[in-house]
Amino acid sequence: MGYKSMRVALDSLGCKVNQAEMELLARQLAEAGYRLVSPTDTADVYILNTCTVTHIADRKSRHWLRLAHWRNPDARLVATGCYAERVPQELAQIEGVSLVLGNEAKPHLLRLLEESGLISNSAHIQQDSTTNYGAGFRTRAFIKVQDGCDSFCSYCIVPLVRGGEKSLPFNQVVAEVRHRISDGYKEVVLTGTEIGSYRYDGVNLRGLLENILAETDITRLRLSSLQPQEISPELIELWSDGRLCRHFHLSLQSGSDGVLNRMKRRYSVSDYQKAVSLIRSLVPEAAITTDIIVGFPGETSAEFEQSYQLCQQLEFARIHVFPFSPRPGTEAARMPQPVGDKVKRERSQRMLALARESAENFRQRFLGKTMPVLWEKRSNGVWSGLTDNYIKVYARSSEDLANRLLPVKLVEVRGDGV
Repeated sequence: MGYKSMRVALDSLGCKVNQAEMELLARQLAEAGYRLVSPTDTADVYILNTCTVTHIADRKSRHWLRLAHWRNPDARLVATGCYAERVPQELAQIEGVSLVLGNEAKPHLLRLLEESGLISNSAHIQQDSTTNYGAGFRTRAFIKVQDGCDSFCSYCIVPLVRGGEKSLPFNQVVAEVRHRISDGYKEVVLTGTEIGSYRYDGVNLRGLLENILAETDITRLRLSSLQPQEISPELIELWSDGRLCRHFHLSLQSGSDGVLNRMKRRYSVSDYQKAVSLIRSLVPEAAITTDIIVGFPGETSAEFEQSYQLCQQLEFARIHVFPFSPRPGTEAARMPQPVGDKVKRERSQRMLALARESAENFRQRFLGKTMPVLWEKRSNGVWSGLTDNYIKVYARSSEDLANRLLPVKLVEVRGDGV
């Protein structure tokens, strides 16, 4: 198969949906014959899928584009994604940026790049028959099955930059899973802005999972995230099939009912606790991970303590902590902001310390057990991979372990893994 001499580098910030979109673009570019290179290599075109969920994500997007220009001043830079959707003019002003495309353009990105002249249709050269679709990506394949959100939580900009909920046809998803299997992937991660709201032609998320499990021989199937109100016995019973990874990411955001009401979340603390209890009763040893926002407008010391204590009680496998970041156009950005930056930092540090303790306690529970690990990559002679319940595992080996699923005895907590 030929590829074009033009070298294209892909980068992605933010959520797994962004990662899935870049993985699909990588596949399209490779199949069209373009050469995929690492973002740190010399490239003719550098494409960044941006994030705007916080002001830090905005800053990272700008920084990565400037860094790409500094590394390779001759490369043409393309910005797409949620930041590009929200304020394209800000990214267009960055030196080296040739094109800014919003989320609506993503499904047509390859065609638009060729039509703009940023990538070329010519200069074929030969390569062997093995095409690397995943330059810069892990051995897990990410497939976007749903996009958009109709919830309009008061702090969240995602509905404004991603639009309303829409789902891919379930037979298309099944076909995508089969494609990834034929490419050699052993694990597929289903992603979406609001994956639990998946609906297509009468098929909901449970039906989608049933179709994938029945119609493919995927080794591992993982979900990116769910909302607590979407957890039901009928859904969780599917995890009796060992191919479904025992990992549930359930965003909590706050352990205070008062804050949850101001956030316009669609559940209470009690609802969340019931969802966690149901998962643990039906899926022993499941990892439950979560997100927490600290310093939401009006969050009192007592409300923060409620969040802290609930996180202690629920013994999460991982907690992602976010200081509140007002997003332009959201309801929360218009609320009085009495929680100062100093208080946010203090609360963040306390919650991060709890997150480290909680994660280590979870890993400690599995020492001495033998668990299957899907090995992903090697760095300085040390391989890293994941158990199905999202424990990172490290081991030294001279063998090539990439994309191999092997039984491993877990012997010692080390850093962020075992």
